Amino acid sequence: MLAVSSPLVATPSIAGDNPAGTSSVTVIVSALASTKSVVKLYFYNVRDKFLQHGGYAFMRAIQPGGQQQVTLPINLPNGEWAVAITQDTNNNDKLDKNFVGIPTEPYAFSNNVRPKLAAPDFNDCKFVVSGPKVVNIVLNK
Repeated sequence: MLAVSSPLVATPSIAGDNPAGTSSVTVIVSALASTKSVVKLYFYNVRDKFLQHGGYAFMRAIQPGGQQQVTLPINLPNGEWAVAITQDTNNNDKLDKNFVGIPTEPYAFSNNVRPKLAAPDFNDCKFVVSGPKVVNIVLNK
């Protein structure tokens, strides 16, 4: 299991390599709020670190390049994973929130979990990687 807190440190390999114990996963994020603002995908594989500051295994940032969706092919170690996604529409390199802590910029979670009053639980957002998989996520605007 990976426990990397910095996106600059070793991360799972991008599609093309396929070491033993990993599977090809394609994450598709649709309904982007902006075709120009960066989309950040935070990958978690430790239940107790889910949505904790720096608790993600790794992060990927993708420019939409004028498209309404982004696609990230990646190899992940087999096991349980969850993804949290944000889109930085004002390009200030952070997820803006209102005075009670609710995000004011688009966000989403794997399994398309839509939290109402509190952040979702890892168990609600997790998916099992044990072979090729496509994960479709719709961004909340």
